[in-house]
Amino acid sequence: MESSNPLLQRDIDFSATEATGSMTLNGTVNKAGILLLLCVGSGFFSWIHPELQGPLMILGVLGGLVACLVGTFFPTTAPFAAPAYAVLEGLALGALSSIFEARYPGIVANAVLLTFSVLGLMLFLYATRIIRVTERMMMGIMIATGAVGVVYLVDIVLSMFGHPIGFIHDSGPVGIIVSLVIVGIAAFNLLMDFAIIETNVQQGAPKYMEWYCGMALLVTLVWLYLEILRLLSKLQKR
Repeated sequence: MESSNPLLQRDIDFSATEATGSMTLNGTVNKAGILLLLCVGSGFFSWIHPELQGPLMILGVLGGLVACLVGTFFPTTAPFAAPAYAVLEGLALGALSSIFEARYPGIVANAVLLTFSVLGLMLFLYATRIIRVTERMMMGIMIATGAVGVVYLVDIVLSMFGHPIGFIHDSGPVGIIVSLVIVGIAAFNLLMDFAIIETNVQQGAPKYMEWYCGMALLVTLVWLYLEILRLLSKLQKR
């Protein structure tokens, strides 16, 4: 089973050894919780230091990207790369969130609440098998996620020349619908992450995969939070 999350779709031998031990569900949940706390903690530091917004955001974005890439291509480094990613990503998120909060008071609290509400809902739907993650569903979400990535990449390039893609940033009905669709795609990525984590546990993946999968889940949560933040900002503009 494959996922559109780049950290969970690599073709790597994740079999455990006697020396490393096997990945467990409780261990993965604990690692994901630690990473989330690190992200929130560094985000709070960035939040309370608005005078450092610029440098912290640059450090967070670039450093987080490097840490994520290292963890992706060298999974055995995940016990170190994942915490580094969480801290660095938190710095960027804290700075960005403070900017949004200054423009739209109360938006960050609502975005955080909605993000964890979606996480809880998706976990419930997956655990109760109300929604079953099939191969066909995986393929559809992967295609949709890839399409979103391509559109965002094109928008970045066009923005450099002063011509961004209008419907991405538009606060009108079309822009809001687009954001809702992207939030939905990010939410369904959580279902696929859960499925891959469960599969790795069942297959006895090595212990370091707890950090690897925890980081993968955090990547999806960060994306979901950013998309919800974007959606709420559009609604505030109306």
